[in-house]
Parts: sequence; C-alpha cells; structure tokens
Amino acid sequence: GGREPPAASHDRQEVVDCRWSTPLEAVELFNSREIWIAPPQLYELCRLCHFSSLHDLERFSSERALEGCERWMPVTLMASDGHIKLLPGDDLYPKDPDFTGERKPLLTTNKSIEELMKETRNHHRTVIRRDNNVTIHMNIESKYKHVNPVRLDSNM
Repeated sequence: GGREPPAASHDRQEVVDCRWSTPLEAVELFNSREIWIAPPQLYELCRLCHFSSLHDLERFSSERALEGCERWMPVTLMASDGHIKLLPGDDLYPKDPDFTGERKPLLTTNKSIEELMKETRNHHRTVIRRDNNVTIHMNIESKYKHVNPVRLDSNM
C-alpha cells in the first residue's frame, strides 16, 4: 500500500543526492542526463527493469540463487574515442583478468569503439564514449539463469 520509503541521506562525496525511483525511472533519468549513475549500478538497474514488482524480483532471485554465481571484474579497454568496460563472455575479455588491480597499464588500442564492435561477435560490455554517451551491449546468454540488462543508449 501507501508505506513511506525508508529515510535516506547523502554524504556530499560519493552520494550527493537521494531519490526513490523505480529502476526504469532511474534509467530514464540517466538517459535524459538528469542524473549520473556509475556503470556497475547502471548495469544492475537495467537488469532490474525486467521486474514489474518487488514480489516478481523476490521470486526470481530465490529461484535463481540455487544456480550459483560467477565472480566478475570489469576490465577497461581504452579506445581512440572512449573506453569499454569488458565483462566475462565478451570476445575481448582477457583470459586471465587482473582481479587485484596490481597489473598496469590498462588495456589500450588505437582502434575506435565502432571498429571494436564490428571486429567482435560476442559482446558483454558497457561503452562510454568521449561525450559521455553510455551504451550497454550484451548479445550473449547470461550464466546461471541471470537476466540480461535491457538495452541502454543514453542518446535515445
């Protein structure tokens, strides 16, 4: 019913504002550039868009939890016109990712994001162009019965 959301506050550093929204509302606010959401949280919000209610999400997550999970570490690839956060299953994801952050430098290429998109078939990545346009590309099946994020293009 009409319960009030729990109180929330910000610290003016990492969190600078608080607002209660549905996942879809938050993604739409991001698309219209009214708010900024870091790529990992944006990815998860795009997955949550598949659920119309908390009940649906609870049912899905309790059934899906029996499948197990996978450790993830996004790997940044610097391209000529932006950067790509590569995720497991992407053709460009390294076979031996640096889970501790000890290895440097970041992966770099002189190729453009468009070239890297065309040269590869399996995509599981967040693309961040120089103009801060963000797109999530995932054309592979999620492991462990997870749901894929809804398609996101912040220039929509």
